[in-house]
Amino acid sequence: MVAPRKTARAAAAAVCITPDYWAEACAHLARRDRVMKRLIPRFGNACLESRGDAFVTLARSIVGQQISVKAAQSVWNRFEALTRRLTPASLLKLKVDDMRAAGLSARKVEYLVDLAQHFADGRLHADQWQSMDDEAIIAELVAIRGIGRWTAEMFLMFHLLRPDVLPLDDVGLIKGISTNYFSGEPVSRSEARELGEAWAPWRSVATWYMWRSLEPIPVAY
Repeated sequence: MVAPRKTARAAAAAVCITPDYWAEACAHLARRDRVMKRLIPRFGNACLESRGDAFVTLARSIVGQQISVKAAQSVWNRFEALTRRLTPASLLKLKVDDMRAAGLSARKVEYLVDLAQHFADGRLHADQWQSMDDEAIIAELVAIRGIGRWTAEMFLMFHLLRPDVLPLDDVGLIKGISTNYFSGEPVSRSEARELGEAWAPWRSVATWYMWRSLEPIPVAY
């Protein structure tokens, strides 16, 4: 993987990280795929972004489970406002009632607390993730309550900026493939997997464009 570069967000003071491979990936996809050739120019220079904080990325993924991008952002904004800076230690100090009032289900509160405890106790090999392969990281993350393969794959994409993730459990990806490649007809996992093989080694990039084709708000974690 090519090392990320830093880029300033116009609307925020925080620095985000974007992948240096994006232009190469877009050129590759546009050459090989007629849908990508049409989609990619519609979104200009927008691309996948990482905020560079592993805990926040995983927490956002948990908050976003099984709800729309818009709803997830609304809940996240209220949840994040509960503390001056969201860290494992600060989350463990929050009251359950306050987190529930922010829009989190009781189950998601439990998951977020377990996530914070894993970070606080040093049970994760966060300092080694950059050198670990995708499946090894997924195996470590799914041991945390509330983190299944989908959440781990979002982490690979949005925190580590791994270029070749195909999250077949993602509803938006399957809907995007259905809409853009099958005229809205239902699409099976095997059909999505077969289509995704043509996107390799840039399946994360193609997935991001599937999301954007359906939702004008950029997906972020």
